[in-house]
Amino acid sequence: MDLGLKGKRALVTGASSGLGFAVAKEYLQEGAEVVICSRSEEVLNAAVEILSSFGKVNGTVADLNTPDGIDHVLTMADAHMGGVDVLCMSTGGPPSGTFETIAPEQYTQAANDLIESVVRLVKGVLPGMTDQQWGRVMVVTSVTQIEPIPHLILSNVMRPGISGLMKSLSNEFAAKGITFNCLMPGITETGRLKSLVAQMAEEKGISYADAFASYAAPIPAGRIGQPEEFAALAAFLASERASYITGTSIPVDGGRIKRI
Repeated sequence: MDLGLKGKRALVTGASSGLGFAVAKEYLQEGAEVVICSRSEEVLNAAVEILSSFGKVNGTVADLNTPDGIDHVLTMADAHMGGVDVLCMSTGGPPSGTFETIAPEQYTQAANDLIESVVRLVKGVLPGMTDQQWGRVMVVTSVTQIEPIPHLILSNVMRPGISGLMKSLSNEFAAKGITFNCLMPGITETGRLKSLVAQMAEEKGISYADAFASYAAPIPAGRIGQPEEFAALAAFLASERASYITGTSIPVDGGRIKRI
């Protein structure tokens, strides 16, 4: 299937590793040009070196938790690609904790990291997308967006806000050929998951394999997801064929979410 991404210009944040890296790789394999960013120059350079074997990719060092960092990455996207057709934002997750353990000021920081950064990035790319009457915008959120998870109160509070933002934008800009969607990853085999599995194994005095299996146990599919499976959805939502899909949130979780 030709997704029509050849020659498209994609900005993928959080793409130096994990799910964002997989998305950037998928876009490159489909023929898109890609810009990625990271706060770490060393990590960024390593990612660009790997990704460059799949297509044209540029990296820039930027902290997207600051307005200056967002302005910088948008400027670099314009300089390298002449604009952005596809924006895929992977914002990472806030600290874990309960209502009793999370300080009030941490809510402000989480709102800045998860919501304000998305708002600023979208504001930066919308004029160009509106001018050409075509664009794809998506945010990598979490299943906490629709089903709260214990000990993740910041994510439980902030993720639904992102969903509300994307739904509102879809209502405002659907007639201009721009789509807005959320992608909700479940448990996926990334470096972050591997560190969590290792931590569980050490804390419980069990093998890594047993700890890994405990993560997979609640998933109806019976296994942990792969980043490439998640990236496949991001590629389809960026495609010409996904022009009628907007304002929605799609889980990639092996059936783990219990709600209908």
